[in-house]
Amino acid sequence: MNIQYRVLSLLRENGPLSRAQLADRLEVPRPRLLGELDRMVAAGRVSEAGPAASRGGRRSTLVQLDPGLRFAAVDLGASSVDIEITDGALAPVASCSEPADIRSGPVAVLGRISELLRAMADQGHYTRLDAIGIGLPGPVSFREGIPVSPPIMVGWNRFPVRDTLARAHGCPVVVDNDVNVMSLGERHSGVAKTVDHLLFVKIGSGIGSGMQHHGRIYRGAEGCAGDIGHVQVEAETDGPVCSCGNTGCLEAYFGGAALARDATEAAESGRSPALAARLAERGTLTALDVAECASGGDSTSVNLVRAGGHRVGQVLATLVNFMNPSMIVIGGGLTGLGYPLLAEIRSVVYKRSLPLATGNLPIVMSELGPRAGVVGAAFLASELAYSEES
Repeated sequence: MNIQYRVLSLLRENGPLSRAQLADRLEVPRPRLLGELDRMVAAGRVSEAGPAASRGGRRSTLVQLDPGLRFAAVDLGASSVDIEITDGALAPVASCSEPADIRSGPVAVLGRISELLRAMADQGHYTRLDAIGIGLPGPVSFREGIPVSPPIMVGWNRFPVRDTLARAHGCPVVVDNDVNVMSLGERHSGVAKTVDHLLFVKIGSGIGSGMQHHGRIYRGAEGCAGDIGHVQVEAETDGPVCSCGNTGCLEAYFGGAALARDATEAAESGRSPALAARLAERGTLTALDVAECASGGDSTSVNLVRAGGHRVGQVLATLVNFMNPSMIVIGGGLTGLGYPLLAEIRSVVYKRSLPLATGNLPIVMSELGPRAGVVGAAFLASELAYSEES
Protein backbone atom coordinates (compact mmCIF):
# COMPACT_ATOMS: atom_id res chain seq x y z
CA MET A 1 0.00 0.00 0.00
CA ASN A 2 1.41 3.41 -0.99
CA ILE A 3 3.03 5.47 1.78
CA GLN A 4 1.20 8.68 0.88
CA TYR A 5 -2.20 6.99 1.08
CA ARG A 6 -1.29 5.49 4.45
CA VAL A 7 -0.13 8.86 5.77
CA LEU A 8 -3.29 10.65 4.64
CA SER A 9 -5.50 7.92 6.12
CA LEU A 10 -3.68 8.03 9.47
CA LEU A 11 -4.05 11.81 9.65
CA ARG A 12 -7.74 11.55 8.73
CA GLU A 13 -8.40 9.07 11.52
CA ASN A 14 -6.05 10.44 14.22
CA GLY A 15 -5.53 14.14 13.61
CA PRO A 16 -2.05 15.74 13.57
CA LEU A 17 0.85 13.36 14.19
CA SER A 18 4.57 13.96 14.49
CA ARG A 19 7.02 12.75 11.89
CA ALA A 20 8.38 10.34 14.50
CA GLN A 21 4.90 8.95 15.20
CA LEU A 22 4.22 8.50 11.50
CA ALA A 23 7.53 6.67 11.01
CA ASP A 24 6.77 4.38 13.95
CA ARG A 25 3.24 3.55 12.79
CA LEU A 26 4.10 3.08 9.15
CA GLU A 27 7.29 1.13 9.87
CA VAL A 28 9.17 2.75 7.01
CA PRO A 29 12.68 4.24 6.97
CA ARG A 30 12.56 7.82 8.19
CA PRO A 31 14.45 9.29 5.18
CA ARG A 32 11.91 7.75 2.83
CA LEU A 33 9.00 9.10 4.89
CA LEU A 34 10.50 12.59 4.99
CA GLY A 35 10.86 12.58 1.21
CA GLU A 36 7.21 11.57 0.77
CA LEU A 37 6.07 14.23 3.23
CA ASP A 38 8.00 16.92 1.33
CA ARG A 39 6.20 15.90 -1.86
CA MET A 40 2.83 15.95 -0.07
CA VAL A 41 3.49 19.43 1.33
CA ALA A 42 4.38 20.67 -2.16
CA ALA A 43 1.17 19.13 -3.52
CA GLY A 44 -0.97 20.84 -0.89
CA ARG A 45 -2.07 17.63 0.80
CA VAL A 46 -0.42 18.06 4.20
CA SER A 47 1.10 20.95 6.11
CA GLU A 48 3.20 21.48 9.22
CA ALA A 49 1.35 22.18 12.45
CA GLY A 50 4.08 23.25 14.86
CA PRO A 51 6.36 21.25 17.15
CA ALA A 52 5.24 17.99 18.77
CA ALA A 53 5.63 17.21 22.46
CA SER A 54 9.19 16.32 23.39
CA ARG A 55 10.15 12.66 23.47
CA GLY A 56 13.45 13.36 25.21
CA GLY A 57 15.46 14.66 22.28
CA ARG A 58 14.98 17.12 19.48
CA ARG A 59 11.29 17.80 19.09
CA SER A 60 9.64 16.45 15.94
CA THR A 61 7.30 18.56 13.81
CA LEU A 62 3.57 17.82 13.74
CA VAL A 63 2.06 17.04 10.37
CA GLN A 64 -1.62 17.66 9.61
CA LEU A 65 -3.95 17.40 6.65
CA ASP A 66 -3.90 20.63 4.70
CA PRO A 67 -6.69 22.89 6.05
CA GLY A 68 -7.79 23.66 2.49
CA LEU A 69 -8.78 20.10 1.58
CA ARG A 70 -12.48 19.87 0.76
CA PHE A 71 -14.80 16.99 -0.11
CA ALA A 72 -18.43 17.11 -1.19
CA ALA A 73 -20.72 14.38 0.13
CA VAL A 74 -24.07 13.89 -1.58
CA ASP A 75 -26.83 11.62 -0.26
CA LEU A 76 -29.55 11.42 -2.90
CA GLY A 77 -32.82 9.77 -1.90
CA ALA A 78 -36.11 9.17 -3.66
CA SER A 79 -37.53 12.48 -2.44
CA SER A 80 -34.64 14.50 -0.99
CA VAL A 81 -31.00 15.42 -1.36
CA ASP A 82 -28.53 16.14 1.46
CA ILE A 83 -25.15 17.71 0.75
CA GLU A 84 -22.25 18.25 3.11
CA ILE A 85 -18.88 19.92 2.51
CA THR A 86 -16.15 18.49 4.76
CA ASP A 87 -12.48 19.09 5.40
CA GLY A 88 -9.82 16.44 4.88
CA ALA A 89 -10.60 14.77 8.21
CA LEU A 90 -14.32 14.63 7.26
CA ALA A 91 -15.38 17.28 9.78
CA PRO A 92 -18.43 19.14 8.37
CA VAL A 93 -17.82 22.64 7.03
CA ALA A 94 -21.26 23.37 5.58
CA SER A 95 -24.43 21.50 4.67
CA CYS A 96 -27.73 21.91 2.87
CA SER A 97 -30.83 19.81 2.28
CA GLU A 98 -33.90 20.17 0.12
CA PRO A 99 -36.69 18.07 -1.46
CA ALA A 100 -35.77 16.35 -4.72
CA ASP A 101 -37.90 14.14 -6.92
CA ILE A 102 -35.72 11.35 -8.30
CA ARG A 103 -38.35 10.78 -11.02
CA SER A 104 -37.55 14.13 -12.61
CA GLY A 105 -34.51 12.46 -14.17
CA PRO A 106 -30.72 12.68 -13.99
CA VAL A 107 -30.24 15.88 -15.96
CA ALA A 108 -32.55 17.90 -13.71
CA VAL A 109 -31.46 16.31 -10.42
CA LEU A 110 -27.72 16.39 -11.07
CA GLY A 111 -28.05 19.91 -12.45
CA ARG A 112 -29.67 21.02 -9.21
CA ILE A 113 -26.96 19.29 -7.15
CA SER A 114 -24.34 21.20 -9.13
CA GLU A 115 -26.22 24.47 -8.52
CA LEU A 116 -26.24 23.79 -4.78
CA LEU A 117 -22.53 22.97 -4.76
CA ARG A 118 -21.67 26.14 -6.66
CA ALA A 119 -23.79 28.16 -4.25
CA MET A 120 -21.79 26.70 -1.35
CA ALA A 121 -18.59 27.73 -3.14
CA ASP A 122 -19.97 31.26 -3.62
CA GLN A 123 -20.65 31.35 0.14
CA GLY A 124 -16.94 30.73 0.74
CA HIS A 125 -17.10 27.14 1.97
CA TYR A 126 -14.55 25.96 -0.60
CA THR A 127 -12.44 27.21 -3.47
CA ARG A 128 -11.99 23.81 -5.09
CA LEU A 129 -13.21 20.28 -4.42
CA ASP A 130 -10.71 17.46 -4.05
CA ALA A 131 -13.37 14.80 -4.65
CA ILE A 132 -17.12 14.18 -4.60
CA GLY A 133 -18.85 11.11 -3.17
CA ILE A 134 -22.49 10.40 -3.98
CA GLY A 135 -24.91 7.68 -2.90
CA LEU A 136 -27.85 6.71 -5.15
CA PRO A 137 -31.05 4.89 -4.14
CA GLY A 138 -30.63 1.95 -6.50
CA PRO A 139 -28.18 -0.59 -7.95
CA VAL A 140 -24.89 0.96 -9.03
CA SER A 141 -22.00 -0.31 -11.12
CA PHE A 142 -19.24 0.91 -8.82
CA ARG A 143 -16.59 0.38 -11.47
CA GLU A 144 -18.38 2.51 -14.08
CA GLY A 145 -20.01 5.05 -11.76
CA ILE A 146 -23.48 4.52 -13.21
CA PRO A 147 -26.88 3.29 -11.95
CA VAL A 148 -28.05 0.06 -13.59
CA SER A 149 -31.78 -0.66 -14.00
CA PRO A 150 -32.72 1.11 -10.74
CA PRO A 151 -36.39 0.28 -9.98
CA ILE A 152 -37.38 3.69 -8.55
CA MET A 153 -35.08 5.83 -10.71
CA VAL A 154 -36.94 6.04 -14.00
CA GLY A 155 -34.74 7.46 -16.75
CA TRP A 156 -31.48 6.94 -14.83
CA ASN A 157 -30.44 3.57 -16.29
CA ARG A 158 -26.74 3.71 -17.23
CA PHE A 159 -26.64 7.50 -17.02
CA PRO A 160 -22.98 8.64 -16.55
CA VAL A 161 -23.41 10.12 -13.07
CA ARG A 162 -19.70 10.00 -12.21
CA ASP A 163 -18.50 11.55 -15.46
CA THR A 164 -21.23 14.22 -15.45
CA LEU A 165 -20.30 15.48 -11.99
CA ALA A 166 -16.57 15.17 -12.66
CA ARG A 167 -16.87 17.39 -15.74
CA ALA A 168 -19.02 19.93 -13.89
CA HIS A 169 -16.67 20.30 -10.92
CA GLY A 170 -13.24 19.34 -12.21
CA CYS A 171 -12.51 16.71 -9.60
CA PRO A 172 -12.69 12.92 -9.22
CA VAL A 173 -16.10 11.47 -8.32
CA VAL A 174 -17.11 8.16 -6.75
CA VAL A 175 -20.64 6.72 -7.00
CA ASP A 176 -22.13 3.91 -4.91
CA ASN A 177 -25.57 2.76 -3.78
CA ASP A 178 -26.97 4.52 -0.75
CA VAL A 179 -26.86 1.54 1.62
CA ASN A 180 -23.17 0.84 1.03
CA VAL A 181 -22.49 4.51 1.64
CA MET A 182 -24.49 4.51 4.89
CA SER A 183 -22.66 1.38 5.99
CA LEU A 184 -19.32 3.14 5.52
CA GLY A 185 -20.56 6.18 7.41
CA GLU A 186 -21.67 4.08 10.37
CA ARG A 187 -18.32 2.32 10.55
CA HIS A 188 -16.31 5.53 10.26
CA SER A 189 -18.20 7.68 12.76
CA GLY A 190 -21.08 5.70 14.25
CA VAL A 191 -21.82 2.73 16.47
CA ALA A 192 -19.77 0.31 14.32
CA LYS A 193 -16.38 2.05 14.59
CA THR A 194 -14.48 -1.05 15.71
CA VAL A 195 -16.48 -3.59 13.67
CA ASP A 196 -14.78 -5.46 10.84
CA HIS A 197 -17.68 -7.74 9.82
CA LEU A 198 -20.71 -5.47 9.59
CA LEU A 199 -24.19 -5.95 8.19
CA PHE A 200 -25.93 -2.58 7.79
CA VAL A 201 -29.64 -2.74 6.94
CA LYS A 202 -31.53 0.26 5.61
CA ILE A 203 -35.30 0.17 6.04
CA GLY A 204 -36.78 3.16 4.29
CA SER A 205 -39.01 3.43 1.24
CA GLY A 206 -37.38 0.13 0.30
CA ILE A 207 -34.99 -2.25 2.02
CA GLY A 208 -31.33 -2.96 1.31
CA SER A 209 -28.12 -3.91 3.07
CA GLY A 210 -24.44 -3.04 3.00
CA MET A 211 -22.01 -5.81 3.91
CA GLN A 212 -18.48 -5.25 5.16
CA HIS A 213 -15.85 -7.97 5.35
CA HIS A 214 -12.61 -7.11 7.16
CA GLY A 215 -13.71 -3.48 7.10
CA ARG A 216 -14.21 -3.33 3.34
CA ILE A 217 -17.49 -3.19 1.45
CA TYR A 218 -18.40 -6.39 -0.33
CA ARG A 219 -20.06 -5.35 -3.59
CA GLY A 220 -20.08 -8.62 -5.50
CA ALA A 221 -19.09 -9.16 -9.12
CA GLU A 222 -21.20 -6.34 -10.56
CA GLY A 223 -21.91 -4.19 -7.50
CA CYS A 224 -25.39 -5.36 -6.49
CA ALA A 225 -24.53 -7.51 -3.47
CA GLY A 226 -26.77 -6.88 -0.46
CA ASP A 227 -29.99 -6.08 -2.31
CA ILE A 228 -32.07 -8.00 0.24
CA GLY A 229 -35.28 -6.12 -0.55
CA HIS A 230 -35.80 -8.53 -3.43
CA VAL A 231 -35.31 -11.74 -1.46
CA GLN A 232 -38.51 -13.79 -1.67
CA VAL A 233 -40.35 -14.08 1.65
CA GLU A 234 -43.72 -15.29 0.35
CA ALA A 235 -44.43 -17.94 -2.28
CA GLU A 236 -47.81 -16.56 -3.31
CA THR A 237 -48.10 -15.28 -6.87
CA ASP A 238 -51.12 -13.04 -6.32
CA GLY A 239 -49.56 -10.87 -3.63
CA PRO A 240 -48.45 -7.25 -4.03
CA VAL A 241 -46.14 -6.60 -6.97
CA CYS A 242 -42.69 -5.33 -6.07
CA SER A 243 -41.02 -2.38 -7.81
CA CYS A 244 -38.74 -4.92 -9.51
CA GLY A 245 -41.79 -6.56 -11.16
CA ASN A 246 -41.78 -9.76 -9.11
CA THR A 247 -44.10 -10.89 -6.34
CA GLY A 248 -43.20 -12.23 -2.91
CA CYS A 249 -40.25 -9.83 -2.35
CA LEU A 250 -39.50 -8.55 1.15
CA GLU A 251 -39.78 -4.97 -0.10
CA ALA A 252 -43.28 -5.65 -1.44
CA TYR A 253 -44.40 -6.53 2.10
CA PHE A 254 -42.46 -4.06 4.21
CA GLY A 255 -40.79 -0.69 3.86
CA GLY A 256 -42.20 2.83 3.77
CA ALA A 257 -44.36 2.36 0.68
CA ALA A 258 -45.69 -1.05 1.72
CA LEU A 259 -46.42 0.10 5.26
CA ALA A 260 -48.35 3.14 4.01
CA ARG A 261 -50.35 0.86 1.70
CA ASP A 262 -51.23 -1.60 4.47
CA ALA A 263 -52.04 1.20 6.90
CA THR A 264 -54.43 2.74 4.36
CA GLU A 265 -56.14 -0.61 3.87
CA ALA A 266 -56.48 -1.04 7.65
CA ALA A 267 -58.00 2.43 7.95
CA GLU A 268 -60.44 2.00 5.06
CA SER A 269 -61.59 -1.43 6.26
CA GLY A 270 -62.29 -0.14 9.76
CA ARG A 271 -59.71 -2.39 11.46
CA SER A 272 -57.96 0.65 12.92
CA PRO A 273 -60.07 3.59 14.10
CA ALA A 274 -56.87 5.49 14.95
CA LEU A 275 -55.50 5.19 11.42
CA ALA A 276 -58.97 5.88 9.96
CA ALA A 277 -59.14 9.16 11.88
CA ARG A 278 -55.75 10.24 10.56
CA LEU A 279 -56.66 9.25 7.02
CA ALA A 280 -59.87 11.30 7.20
CA GLU A 281 -57.92 14.27 8.53
CA ARG A 282 -54.90 14.16 6.22
CA GLY A 283 -55.98 12.26 3.13
CA THR A 284 -52.90 10.00 3.14
CA LEU A 285 -51.01 7.86 5.62
CA THR A 286 -47.26 7.37 6.10
CA ALA A 287 -45.01 5.18 8.21
CA LEU A 288 -44.87 8.03 10.73
CA ASP A 289 -48.62 7.74 11.26
CA VAL A 290 -48.22 4.02 11.95
CA ALA A 291 -45.40 4.73 14.41
CA GLU A 292 -47.42 7.35 16.28
CA CYS A 293 -50.56 5.21 16.40
CA ALA A 294 -48.52 2.21 17.56
CA SER A 295 -46.95 4.24 20.38
CA GLY A 296 -50.47 5.39 21.28
CA GLY A 297 -51.59 1.78 21.77
CA ASP A 298 -53.34 1.04 18.47
CA SER A 299 -53.10 -2.75 18.19
CA THR A 300 -53.43 -2.81 14.40
CA SER A 301 -50.49 -0.45 13.99
CA VAL A 302 -48.43 -2.48 16.45
CA ASN A 303 -49.21 -5.64 14.48
CA LEU A 304 -48.20 -3.99 11.20
CA VAL A 305 -44.83 -3.06 12.69
CA ARG A 306 -44.31 -6.51 14.17
CA ALA A 307 -45.27 -8.28 10.94
CA GLY A 308 -42.75 -6.19 9.02
CA GLY A 309 -40.04 -6.76 11.61
CA HIS A 310 -40.74 -10.48 11.50
CA ARG A 311 -40.20 -10.64 7.74
CA VAL A 312 -37.01 -8.58 7.97
CA GLY A 313 -35.81 -10.87 10.76
CA GLN A 314 -36.42 -13.95 8.61
CA VAL A 315 -34.17 -12.61 5.86
CA LEU A 316 -31.50 -11.42 8.30
CA ALA A 317 -31.44 -14.79 10.07
CA THR A 318 -30.45 -16.41 6.79
CA LEU A 319 -27.76 -13.78 6.22
CA VAL A 320 -26.40 -14.25 9.74
CA ASN A 321 -25.99 -17.97 9.12
CA PHE A 322 -24.38 -17.21 5.77
CA MET A 323 -21.94 -14.35 6.52
CA ASN A 324 -21.59 -14.47 10.34
CA PRO A 325 -21.40 -10.69 10.95
CA SER A 326 -20.07 -9.26 14.21
CA MET A 327 -22.78 -6.57 14.31
CA ILE A 328 -26.06 -5.71 12.61
CA VAL A 329 -26.99 -2.01 12.43
CA ILE A 330 -30.51 -0.98 11.43
CA GLY A 331 -30.84 2.42 9.74
CA GLY A 332 -33.14 4.30 7.39
CA GLY A 333 -36.35 6.24 7.81
CA LEU A 334 -38.34 3.42 9.39
CA THR A 335 -36.09 3.33 12.44
CA GLY A 336 -38.65 5.85 13.67
CA LEU A 337 -40.89 2.83 14.32
CA GLY A 338 -38.68 2.36 17.34
CA TYR A 339 -38.28 -0.49 19.77
CA PRO A 340 -41.20 -2.68 18.57
CA LEU A 341 -39.49 -3.03 15.18
CA LEU A 342 -36.05 -3.68 16.66
CA ALA A 343 -37.41 -6.14 19.23
CA GLU A 344 -39.18 -8.22 16.57
CA ILE A 345 -36.10 -8.31 14.34
CA ARG A 346 -33.92 -9.38 17.25
CA SER A 347 -36.40 -12.04 18.35
CA VAL A 348 -36.52 -13.71 14.93
CA VAL A 349 -32.78 -13.50 14.25
CA TYR A 350 -31.80 -14.90 17.65
CA LYS A 351 -34.37 -17.67 17.34
CA ARG A 352 -33.65 -18.74 13.75
CA SER A 353 -29.88 -18.29 13.45
CA LEU A 354 -27.23 -20.68 14.72
CA PRO A 355 -26.20 -20.12 18.37
CA LEU A 356 -22.53 -19.78 17.44
CA ALA A 357 -23.39 -16.92 15.03
CA THR A 358 -25.61 -15.03 17.50
CA GLY A 359 -23.82 -15.63 20.80
CA ASN A 360 -22.00 -12.27 20.55
CA LEU A 361 -24.10 -10.54 17.90
CA PRO A 362 -25.46 -7.09 18.79
CA ILE A 363 -28.39 -5.85 16.71
CA VAL A 364 -28.70 -2.10 17.20
CA MET A 365 -30.16 1.05 15.70
CA SER A 366 -27.94 3.42 13.72
CA GLU A 367 -26.11 5.99 15.81
CA LEU A 368 -25.76 8.49 12.96
CA GLY A 369 -29.36 8.31 11.77
CA PRO A 370 -29.93 10.39 8.61
CA ARG A 371 -26.30 11.63 8.61
CA ALA A 372 -24.93 8.16 7.85
CA GLY A 373 -25.28 8.80 4.12
CA VAL A 374 -23.30 12.03 3.95
CA VAL A 375 -20.62 10.75 6.35
CA GLY A 376 -20.16 7.65 4.20
CA ALA A 377 -20.11 9.66 0.97
CA ALA A 378 -17.42 11.94 2.41
CA PHE A 379 -15.39 8.89 3.46
CA LEU A 380 -15.64 7.44 -0.06
CA ALA A 381 -14.56 10.77 -1.54
CA SER A 382 -11.54 10.92 0.75
CA GLU A 383 -10.55 7.34 -0.12
CA LEU A 384 -10.68 8.22 -3.80
CA ALA A 385 -8.71 11.46 -3.40
CA TYR A 386 -6.06 9.99 -1.13
CA SER A 387 -5.50 6.96 -3.35
CA GLU A 388 -5.33 9.11 -6.49
CA GLU A 389 -2.81 11.42 -4.92
CA SER A 390 -0.63 8.49 -3.86
